[in-house]
Amino acid sequence: MFDFRYHALSLIAVFVALILGLLLGVAIGDKGLVSSAENNIKESLRADVRAEQKKVSSLNDQLTQKDKFEQEVYPLLVDGQLSDRRIGVVFLGNASDDINNEVANALSASGGNKVGAVEVREPLNLDDLGARATGTRYEGLATGDDKLLEDFGKRMGIQLLRGGKLITRERRSLFSQVAGKLGPFNGVVLSRNPPDGLSGDDLHRVNAFEQGLIKGLTAGNTQVVGVERSDADSSQVPWYRSQGLSTVDNLDQTPGQAALVFLLAGQIDGAFGIHQARLLPDVVGGVG
Repeated sequence: MFDFRYHALSLIAVFVALILGLLLGVAIGDKGLVSSAENNIKESLRADVRAEQKKVSSLNDQLTQKDKFEQEVYPLLVDGQLSDRRIGVVFLGNASDDINNEVANALSASGGNKVGAVEVREPLNLDDLGARATGTRYEGLATGDDKLLEDFGKRMGIQLLRGGKLITRERRSLFSQVAGKLGPFNGVVLSRNPPDGLSGDDLHRVNAFEQGLIKGLTAGNTQVVGVERSDADSSQVPWYRSQGLSTVDNLDQTPGQAALVFLLAGQIDGAFGIHQARLLPDVVGGVG
């Protein structure tokens, strides 16, 4: 149903038209080479340009129809799939307004509600995190080992799902941005975009914390889906998959948004998108 071959054909037609137009301009610009044969060549080139322009127009019309079809069919596919589900978006590193909006678009016809979004501050400020955890085993984060940091990440993941006092205390230090509610969530969309220049001990600590966070988020039956856009500079799908998460690599496209809904609904798992073996999960027969 979702066929993007027209995009490639459209681009090819545009390039052909540009090349032919350039050749035509060169021929017309040379006033000293006017003859019957040359005029015939010019007219042939003009005809070719007009034909290619007509093809481009036709392809654009088909793309418009395809987009309209997807927009009209999408609500029928996902209607009620996430009824009353509270969905949170967790950004590891840099947040993305585009992804935040695309998640909202994906959920709009599904019955699910995007109730909150958080951006984990990276690199981590362990001194501040430890100070806010006074009276708990995590007050020694700054001098603790990887196991303690991973356990802290797991605790934060669990409290994002269920709520808790510690995550409320850690809010300003752990998250650089919080939009909406800080949980509880019963479905999570995860976007990972590490900041530039993260290396050495900072990178090591972030890795330990992130691994713990994923363990906390997936400790129960909560569906957690790693996402990215089709134009992502560096794919995070291998990292998501290494953590045992299902993935969508084309959240900016209608098929990717449909795949996200079905993954959050828990009907299937796996990796979906334009760079994967499957564009959409095989669940259409079960929709209703």
